[in-house]
Amino acid sequence: MEAIVTADGHRLVVSRFAPPGPCQANVLIAGAMGVRQDYYAPFAESLAARGFAVTTFDYRGMGFSRSGSLRGFDTDIVTWAEQDVDAMVGAARMHDAPLYLVSHSLGGQILGLVPRRHEVDAMFTVASGTGYYKHNKTMPLQVRFLWYVAMPLYTRLFGYFPGKKLRKVGDLPRGVALQWARWCKHPDYIVDEAGRPMREGHANIRIPIFGLSFADDEYIPKVAIDQLHGFYRAADVERRHVEPKEVGARRIGHFGFFKPQYRDSLWPLAAEWLTRQGTAARGA
Repeated sequence: MEAIVTADGHRLVVSRFAPPGPCQANVLIAGAMGVRQDYYAPFAESLAARGFAVTTFDYRGMGFSRSGSLRGFDTDIVTWAEQDVDAMVGAARMHDAPLYLVSHSLGGQILGLVPRRHEVDAMFTVASGTGYYKHNKTMPLQVRFLWYVAMPLYTRLFGYFPGKKLRKVGDLPRGVALQWARWCKHPDYIVDEAGRPMREGHANIRIPIFGLSFADDEYIPKVAIDQLHGFYRAADVERRHVEPKEVGARRIGHFGFFKPQYRDSLWPLAAEWLTRQGTAARGA
């Protein structure tokens, strides 16, 4: 692991996965809320073996980028996008080759907020959709309790959201938790404090995007996946919604794609699509 420093002086811990031979493209993995970067390491190693130079990282205040207590730590999701992902877009370009983003959940939501978003040449999203609570018909009572009671109450009580103790999401900085709760209670999801949609950046992105989703995702249903990918209205969006039985699985859910058991069934979907982007670019 190594560290990079963002434009506003925060230290992010990153991991690198180098290809054994020539590099066909750089890949940055932007993870889900509360998921530490080593969860993506087996998938990153698999991509590296196929010729990609892969970088993983943790947002400030999370995972290996966290230093000490979150009480009083000042950040929010917009800062993660504008500072952390922006810095990583530069740091992930290790070779003179295209830069692709593999985004899990939150990672695919916030590309439109990243200042250097136009330096990304393609994006492959996994279980990435909006979090508007009324879309979730699987756990309607649980999501209402989380966004209207648990998250605002415990966050204000502890100075951060103690998700690890509550076995929900994981520990989150105060600003992240409160902003996320506000987004999840709004039908437009990504909104400013006045409730105005923040989608101009999404609408101006003109790259190939592949959205992979799963029928048994308990957190992000298909309607939410469709809503988010509709934000990228100028992009060339391709979608695939997978039933677990299609790949011989009983369950995939919101987090299953990155588990090594799907190395031969699901991971090639990403690797082959990313490879095709390079082939198409060279042909053009």
